[in-house]
Amino acid sequence: MTLDDLDRALLRLMVRDATLPAAALGRKLGLSQPATWRRIQRLRDAGVLTGRRLDLDAAALGFGVTVFLGIKLATKGRVSLEDFERAVSAIPEVQSVTHVLGLYDYRLRVVARDLADFERVLRRRIMTLPGVGDLEANVLLSEEQRPGPL
Repeated sequence: MTLDDLDRALLRLMVRDATLPAAALGRKLGLSQPATWRRIQRLRDAGVLTGRRLDLDAAALGFGVTVFLGIKLATKGRVSLEDFERAVSAIPEVQSVTHVLGLYDYRLRVVARDLADFERVLRRRIMTLPGVGDLEANVLLSEEQRPGPL
């Protein structure tokens, strides 16, 4: 799908506040509500807009530490990727599981109440998973959300 300048502007507005109705988005873009709605539908139909989600503030929920964890699977006793992914996805503190190419096989985003809680999750849950080999942890200090290449 080819995006024009209005499509990109519409997407930027929706990334900032996905709750805005088509009429409000249209006013900001100089479009009518029906024209804006048709653009949104076209973007959905093309697969540019997928699903709807709610972002929760982990710190406000008591999870003050976020750690990016690199995991290299052990070569001995070969575990299937599906088995590892299924097991790691069952851990509630693991927010995302990304299979990557490079030094590590997986990157996990893990939240914890504090560093002691992270250590507990790491030792009791993650390090006991089938196939876990080398690990590398990076504690998140700050994060800026960007809308992407629009």
